[in-house]
Amino acid sequence: MPARAAFPIGRAEIAPGNRRTVDLPVSVLSDHTPVTMSVHVVHGRRPGPTVFVSGGVHGDEVIGVEIVRRLLRVPSLDSLRGTLIAVPIVNAFGFISHSRYLPDRRDLNRMFPGSETGPLASRLANLFMTEIVARADIGIDLHSAAIHRTNYPQIRVSPNSDRTRELAGIFGAPIVMQSPLRDGSLRQAAKAAGTDVLLYEAGEGLRFDELAVRAGLVGILRVMNHMKMIPAKGISKPKAYPQFCGSSKWLRAPMGGLLRIFKADGAMVRQGDLLASVSDPFGERERAIEAPFDGIIVGRAVMPVVNEGDAVFHLGRVGSFAKAEGAVEDIATQLGDDPMFDEDEII
Repeated sequence: MPARAAFPIGRAEIAPGNRRTVDLPVSVLSDHTPVTMSVHVVHGRRPGPTVFVSGGVHGDEVIGVEIVRRLLRVPSLDSLRGTLIAVPIVNAFGFISHSRYLPDRRDLNRMFPGSETGPLASRLANLFMTEIVARADIGIDLHSAAIHRTNYPQIRVSPNSDRTRELAGIFGAPIVMQSPLRDGSLRQAAKAAGTDVLLYEAGEGLRFDELAVRAGLVGILRVMNHMKMIPAKGISKPKAYPQFCGSSKWLRAPMGGLLRIFKADGAMVRQGDLLASVSDPFGERERAIEAPFDGIIVGRAVMPVVNEGDAVFHLGRVGSFAKAEGAVEDIATQLGDDPMFDEDEII
């Protein structure tokens, strides 16, 4: 069998059996400081698929950065088949400034596929498409909720996509959400280019969440094992199939004031259950927020101060309440108990 070819990216080539961090030039700041998108490539000795894992498309979504950091420390990468392209921080501008956006306030995940001659966000999107997506068979894009909101660990898949639905089940996050492709998103642009992308959502902007990190890491390892890139040793199988939510609804604050939440993210709720209440600072008025249907809380606000109309709960519809309740509890317990991800750091 002929030797496997080196992996080209940017101006670098990574030989089989090697790994390397490559800095792809993005821009130069007004004070002449260069900005790059740093990519770590693990190029296995043996042939196999090419997978990209990306975090920090939104600069404040630090959970994805931590998941990629832990992924790159997994010992089984030493015997990798195929190639892993890991980009912990796509949007370095936002990451440095603790912002979701780029300096021009554009949302990078609405600028794909981008262009070489457009605004900064468009150029960064184009760089990611040409250097990362074009080289990959499949991608896993890591996100969290915007600041002051949190998401329960979930995979989002587009309707009528059997392949991503199958991989979502293998990933094993507690929830799989059916979510249409959005104009300008990485997921949409990659799909148009022939690369399917699993979108992982978990946790809150600018915050770490151990359950979210564990669910993301083990999910990536399960997908890579399914694709025969790494051995199964040490990778737990999900105790239950993820709960599928075909649709969802945002519940909004009926008035402004102080929000008291009675149900956590990931909780199963029945129609009519009291989820939260909003009261004015004097305690003279109070309005309840109740579940309009049986479902699971896939996301919620974390700020106790709300204005009328603010999004408070994201409620996913479930087919069978009894089955969903048991499945979500089993997966959450497994993630909390699994010892393979214990580290010295407190995060």
